[in-house]
Amino acid sequence: MAGFATSRPASVALCAFLTFLNLFAFLLAVGAERRRSTGKVVPDEYDERSYCLYDTDASTVYGVSAFFVLLLQQVIVTAATRCLCCGTALSSRGCAVTAFILSWTTFLIAEACLIGGSVRNAKHTKYLGYYMKHDLVSCAALRKGVFAAAAAMMLINLLASLVYYWSYSKAATGGFMKHQNEVGMGMTDYGLDKGVSGP
Repeated sequence: MAGFATSRPASVALCAFLTFLNLFAFLLAVGAERRRSTGKVVPDEYDERSYCLYDTDASTVYGVSAFFVLLLQQVIVTAATRCLCCGTALSSRGCAVTAFILSWTTFLIAEACLIGGSVRNAKHTKYLGYYMKHDLVSCAALRKGVFAAAAAMMLINLLASLVYYWSYSKAATGGFMKHQNEVGMGMTDYGLDKGVSGP
């Protein structure tokens, strides 16, 4: 039982760290959604054209930061479990396989939303009204909900990653520790019997 007691806190600590990273990325994605760049049409002071003047670029910074934090979390999960193809006895566990697929699917969707939204939001430039010298009526902006979708995928990814990691830990150590405990109990019983039957 001593071996199991010493290995369990490490698993809980890793789960807590993965949760922290995922929730931190979630907060960054929410911040990116709330700080999406908006533009307003302003006249050019040198000619009759108009252009879009955009505000802060904080949403791009939040989005890129969330991208790398979520990437770090997924790398840690993959390293800790040695991926599904290199794991031990996980191919026969439907729950672990499902969680593995769901974890990677939600990860890829979230990362695509984060990097796509960040790139789109970073396009802050002057759009001149070339067409027939007409002024611009509105400014292009990132569609609402892109970063919010990424944040939603992060929460699903967190749950799937924790289930997958826990299933891997149970398959990798549970059977070994049970066998080790049974062997230890058998040796204890043998020693007691031997001590009673001795001269």
